[in-house]
Amino acid sequence: MPNKPRQRGLARTGIVLIILGVVLVSAGVYGARRYYHQNLLPASANQTTVTVTVKRGANVSEVATLLKEKQLIRNEWVFKQYIRNKNLQEQILAGTYALKPSQSVKEIVSILTEGIISSKLVTIKPGERLDQVKQTFINAGFNADAVEASFDPSQYQGHPALVDKPVGESLEGYLYPESFQKTAETTPVQIITSSLDEMQKRLTPEIREAFSQQGLSTHRAIILASIVEREVGNSGERDQVAQVFLKRLRSNMRLESDATASYGAILNNKEPSLTYESPYNTYYNDGLPIGPIANVTADSLRAVAYPAKTDWLYFVSGDNGVTYFSKTLVEHEALTAQHCKKLCN
Repeated sequence: MPNKPRQRGLARTGIVLIILGVVLVSAGVYGARRYYHQNLLPASANQTTVTVTVKRGANVSEVATLLKEKQLIRNEWVFKQYIRNKNLQEQILAGTYALKPSQSVKEIVSILTEGIISSKLVTIKPGERLDQVKQTFINAGFNADAVEASFDPSQYQGHPALVDKPVGESLEGYLYPESFQKTAETTPVQIITSSLDEMQKRLTPEIREAFSQQGLSTHRAIILASIVEREVGNSGERDQVAQVFLKRLRSNMRLESDATASYGAILNNKEPSLTYESPYNTYYNDGLPIGPIANVTADSLRAVAYPAKTDWLYFVSGDNGVTYFSKTLVEHEALTAQHCKKLCN
């Protein structure tokens, strides 16, 4: 019987150890769960939007590292564990996302797996030169070399918008001004193709036939439309400006367009000048310049296709933004002296 107290003591010790073990395990589980859930909370209260690009083929670890580097999550392991727990390893979609440190892991994962991509607009503005459009692409985040390569017209051979463009000529005048969506997957070629698609929508069979009725091929009509686009901002006056240029062409008079003179100078890295001699300067050269000088809008294309039924030979844009038309040089000079004291000096 002397061993019974010892046995009872050992039994009590064992029970205590078991209880202690259970407590420790429970505390560990509680601590782990608390740690896990704490790290699912937003990284901070910061509401600043952070742009994150998930590359195609990126795995969960790479995404977790990226988000941690951007200070969008608290803990990489917890982020990866949450993905595993939800069985979302294959659900994260490539793209560019707008995220905030104030968003929880659950919110961030929802955005990444639903593909709520943040897209930007690349806007080709009316009347822009090709070099300006290229800079717009670069400013939008495209690589400069990739942009330059994408403007090679040989890549778009066969596009219906370009059937009248002389072989070897640039895309000047053919990129229709519009805003285009850009995501992480978008390439410059895709935007240029979309712009050409928009141009083709405006070059309808009817408008091509109207160009022909004016004695112009589609390419020559685009050249003239680009001059009209640059010469006057008021779309309501463009059909009259087109009429002036068309009458001058038919009368074997030089167009004497300031816009063509400036384009030739800028193209050769010179300051805009009416006296800079180039194949584009219609003060020195007969007929149309050798190519378009800017992109064009539907208004300018229609102005060339359907010019006003007027009989003007001259026009001048006044300091007040109004365009004044006249039939004789004497009238033109008088209107210039009266209304163009700043812009014409």
